[in-house]
Amino acid sequence: MKKIEVVAAIIEKKNQFLATQRGYGEFKGMWEFPGGKVEPGENKQDALLREIEEELNVNILIKQYLCTVDYQYPTFHLTMHCYICKIDQGDIILNEHLAAKWLIADELNQLEWLPADIDVVKQLENYARNNKLADGE
Repeated sequence: MKKIEVVAAIIEKKNQFLATQRGYGEFKGMWEFPGGKVEPGENKQDALLREIEEELNVNILIKQYLCTVDYQYPTFHLTMHCYICKIDQGDIILNEHLAAKWLIADELNQLEWLPADIDVVKQLENYARNNKLADGE
């Protein structure tokens, strides 16, 4: 069974989180947290910075680790490392996604998430309940 290791950015701004709609592949049209594959020899944080710059055309600051999700898809096993981030520089340009939405934690369940991202949404809801996010962050 193929194993894939990826990183994902949970980008927060003013008590909202960025969700992106996948623009390609088997899960096109479903929602995810942006990110991508960790390349051989690359550390997770560097991979996340690179992937977000490629996908969204912004530079981010990684604030903290949130969780790692292991999910078994029919044709591969996914390990996804998720980090709470904020935009440091730039304005979002969707290079690979169909759409993006800023949502408060209570609104996240309104979207049709990729299967592995459903677990991240649950973790993020707990994070939001337990951490008061400062305006402007």
